[in-house]
This record gives sequence, C-alpha cells and structure tokens, in this order.
Amino acid sequence: MPKTKTVYVCQQCGSTSPKWVGRCPDCGEWNTMVETVVEPAREGGSRAAPPLRAKPQPMRDIRSDGFDRIPVSMGEMQRVLGGGIVPGSVVLIGGDPGIGKSTLLLQMSADQAAQGRRVLYVSGEESPQQIKMRAQRLGVDGDSLYVLPETSLQQILEQIEQMKPGFVVVDSVQAIYSEDLESSAGSVSQVRECAAALQRLAKSLIIPIFLVGHVTKSGVIAGPRVLEHIVDTVLYLEGDRFHSYRLLRAVKNRFGSTNEVGVFSMEEQGLAEVANPSEAFLAERLPSASGSAIAVTMEGTRPILVEIQALASTTSFGLPRRTANGVDINRLLLLVAVLSKRVGIRLGDQDVFVNVVGGLRITEPAADLAVALAIASSVRDVPVAADMAIIGEVGLSGELRSVSQTERRLIEAARLGFRRCLMPKTGSRVRNVPAGLEVLQSRTVDEALEIALAR
Repeated sequence: MPKTKTVYVCQQCGSTSPKWVGRCPDCGEWNTMVETVVEPAREGGSRAAPPLRAKPQPMRDIRSDGFDRIPVSMGEMQRVLGGGIVPGSVVLIGGDPGIGKSTLLLQMSADQAAQGRRVLYVSGEESPQQIKMRAQRLGVDGDSLYVLPETSLQQILEQIEQMKPGFVVVDSVQAIYSEDLESSAGSVSQVRECAAALQRLAKSLIIPIFLVGHVTKSGVIAGPRVLEHIVDTVLYLEGDRFHSYRLLRAVKNRFGSTNEVGVFSMEEQGLAEVANPSEAFLAERLPSASGSAIAVTMEGTRPILVEIQALASTTSFGLPRRTANGVDINRLLLLVAVLSKRVGIRLGDQDVFVNVVGGLRITEPAADLAVALAIASSVRDVPVAADMAIIGEVGLSGELRSVSQTERRLIEAARLGFRRCLMPKTGSRVRNVPAGLEVLQSRTVDEALEIALAR
C-alpha cells in the first residue's frame, strides 16, 4: 500500500511546498500555508468510480417532516441558534480556555436528557470522574446522559451508530484522531478529517452534534479555515475572565441570523442567563461622575444600554497614549482626531483611556457619539446628564449620522427610566417616541456637546 505524504498548500493561490514556510513564495501572503496529506495514486490507473448512493430529486418531492427544531430551555442559547437546534446540524463552539465552553455544553446535555433524549458526551481531554465532579457542581444528573472518554474517531463513530443518541457533544475536535492518518491529533489534516466524518454521520443519522474547538492566540478557532466551512454553525463564547459576563455570538449560521447574541453570567452553579443585560451593565453606575456616557447599542434584534467611561489626563511623556478596552482602537483614534480638529478640544497632550463597562465589546458605530461625549466630559470635568441616553455615528467632518432601528433603541431607553435621548437630527421626524422620553437632536458633535454638558 503506498504511503501518504504531507505537503503544505497555500489557501490563497494553491501553490505547494514540501515544508512549512511563513510566507507563500508565489503570492507573498503570510500564514496561508496549511498542512495537507496527499495520498499517491494507485498503480494501474485511477480509482474506480464509487457506486451511486443518492439520485437527484425534484424539490417538491423532498419531505421536511420530522425536521422541526429541537427546543432548548436556555432562552439565550435558543436565541443565538435561531430558534432551537436543527436535527442533523453540526455546531462548532470556540472560546478562550476556561471561558465556559464545556460548562455550557454539559448544561445543554442535561437539558436535552431531561427532555427524554439520549445524550452522548464524548470527552477526549477529561476522565469520566472529572466530568462527574463538574456535573455535581452544576447539579446535573440523569440516566439518559452517557459519558464516553475516547479519542479514536473510529471508536466514536461506532458508538454513535450503535447507540443512536438524540444529541452528541464532542469535547474537543482537536483531541480526537483518525487511525487512517499518520499525523498526530490536533494537526490540520486530523482536524479536517475528523470534522468531515462527524458531519457525514450527523447528516446520515439526523443527529445534532456539538463540537468544542480550541482557539489560537489571536482568538480564532485553531485548525484549517475549512473547519468552519464544514460545520453548519460557528459560535464564539466571549468574555473577560475578570468579569462574570459571557457573550455567545454566532459568526456563521446556516439556519438563522448571525446578528443575535446571548448573554450569560458565570455563577457557582454554571452559566446563568441574563434576561435583561442593560440593567446588569448599568447596575454599578455613578450618575454624577464625569467621563461617563450611556450608549444604546444593538446586538442583533436586542437593544443593550452600556456605560462607556473615558479618562483624559495630562501625559508624562512626549507621545500621548490612546488605550481602548471594548471599542476598536482605530475608531477611538478617529474620534480623538474629530474632537481635536472639529470641536477644538485640546487632546495633543492628553492620555485618553476608554473602557466599556462589563467586559462588553462594541463594534457598531452607533456608540461613536457616546464615546466622544465621554472623552469631552472627562476633559472639561463636567458630567453628562444622568437621565440621558446617547445614539449616533460620528463622521470625519464632525457631523452626526443616523443609525438603524432607532425606535427599538428609544423604547429600551425609556423602559430603563431615561428621560432624554440625544441622537442625530435627520430629515424625517422620529415616529413612535415612547411616552415620558424627550428626543434631543443635533447635527454636529459640537452641538451635541452643548446639549449634553450643559449645566
């Protein structure tokens, strides 16, 4: 039998190399060479074509009976998945070590077992006794929850085919290996082959399979990029280990939106749902402190109010520092430039620090105005009005631009007791303003500062 050999293939241009190199010699891209196992062609010609297993059929003849989503008692997880678990789907969950991936999936396993389904929890990194200790801490128990400590792909597939469970968890995909490949577990070829085999089994037996994936130093899932293409859904569990809040985001979902986010809190009994994230993020706010502003952001269809803090102090060095925690550093540099050039606030000799309270990370530009007002509030040492929420994107000319889903943001601000909301002035009139909420509009950052920092 001919032996396989390992080559490195560029994911951009397809060129090959017998050894790994940091930069592709053909296209010049960095970190695109991926390990690939190549099996030499057999003697005597090409392989025979495999027998036909599936035939084309008209769309109208395909039946979808029995493919109803499987409900999940954790509402935050159900929200991110798009309404429940799709039978036969493969879901990949990634996150930093210790963020709570195994805890979340063990809680989901117990939930599915409580609904009467047989659950198989495959662990390639922990012993059954260690999983039992976590289960006792979480209060998880049940006769329908089975634990399989195994790393061989062939053994795992055999157990799933014999048992035919209703829900499978594999923790983690980097820990299992296929005996058909000579490379070690966790290598690119092993991860790709194991994920593809589990995906084929999930589709054939109509069993949902959840995979745990390790992440690299840059925060992306380890292994080849094709791993994320194989699975149906890719979820990231994010959070700061010094904060109790955890955010579950979908970056790929073939059966739902990728804009939803689930909010959890890490407790002694595991991950608890945070039904009202806005109240949680604003619980410890000091209304009279300068350098603080409330931004109304959107995470999918859910509006969330978060506190943005800023601190400006005279620098001790020749080059002032710009530090951002929870917002994009490039966005912060843009806002500092706008405040300096368009508003006239002197920041050339000021260190500027911006922080989003609660460990949340904001990516949408609707928080621009809140960040700018928090910085100006700190520089002038004048607090923003405590009953004011802020919405708006800042342009390079200092103008304010409107954002989407304004009505939902206003409703959430009014529900939490805010009496005023500062937002960009648009050509059309704002409709359906909640009772008790006054809408203040401005065209530029300079006008917004006069409104928000008025004594």
